[in-house]
Amino acid sequence: MDWLEQIKWTDDGLVPAIAQEAKSGRVLMVAWMNREALLETARTGRGVYWSRSRAKLWRKGEESGNVQRISEIRLDCDRDVILMQIDQEGGIACHTGRHSCFYQRLKDDQWETVDPVLKDPKEMYR
Repeated sequence: MDWLEQIKWTDDGLVPAIAQEAKSGRVLMVAWMNREALLETARTGRGVYWSRSRAKLWRKGEESGNVQRISEIRLDCDRDVILMQIDQEGGIACHTGRHSCFYQRLKDDQWETVDPVLKDPKEMYR
């Protein structure tokens, strides 16, 4: 695929991918993709990532049901970051059960949690 060759992959064959909610513009998560993950995402319209901790493809929502439907995929000017416009099914993108992985805010030199848990992770994962 010629379009895949235009991406500047890291030495280990990855590219960072930002999942941005199409309706609100809120960044929900950042993950990594390899060529296979990006190709599957583009072909299926579902968010697929590379799990560095598990060293395998991670199809978002395969266990939790919180699937990401992709409406647009963009590449930044340096060709080293992917930005995806998504619809987050179930309204939960974070493995902690929150809407976004960015649920902590710096205030008075401390991180404070500002977004609630919408669903207990124990209910989402086996």
